[in-house]
Amino acid sequence: MSERKVSQTDLFVTFLTIGAISFGGGVVAYLRDALVRKKKWIDDTEFLELTSISNTLPGLNATNMAILAGDRLGGPLGSVLAMIGMCLPAFIFMTAAGVVYGSHVDRPLVDAALRGVAAAATGLIAATWFSIGKKSLRGFYDGFFVLAAVVLVNYFKLSVPVVLVIVGGVAIFTFRPKPKVDEKAAEEEQWIKSLG
Repeated sequence: MSERKVSQTDLFVTFLTIGAISFGGGVVAYLRDALVRKKKWIDDTEFLELTSISNTLPGLNATNMAILAGDRLGGPLGSVLAMIGMCLPAFIFMTAAGVVYGSHVDRPLVDAALRGVAAAATGLIAATWFSIGKKSLRGFYDGFFVLAAVVLVNYFKLSVPVVLVIVGGVAIFTFRPKPKVDEKAAEEEQWIKSLG
């Protein structure tokens, strides 16, 4: 984590800005852009860890990320301010959108606008995960476990906690510390002696 001291005001304004300009699932891209690239408060590895934790917790990922990052950067008060900053614009915009959508639900322009926002959010998410993946995935097994998780959730319709247990368990087994060659040879020698 960065040694830089983050003021509560700066933390609140940053998350308020992210909450005001981000769209749908694309918020991950805005969070990474602000926290990692512009402010340099955390690095990509830390961002990936916080994102992983926020994805496994119940609730909205953006809110979970705001709470986790806010706590890491500003303690308990920082987590509260980051959460309020992240949620306040959405509360205001969604209230206004609900009123507009409720009174213009049969208008094709409103439907087209919502579809356009969804497409933009999908592109932002894909770009962000591609950028993070280039730095995080370091071999065949890393890519295999990501692909396995995606297939289990999307194709087999397993819940995320179940997939985490399955894929996580296999990953832990795969990446477990291997015994050194000398230790393995000593074990084999002892086993042969026990047979004779």
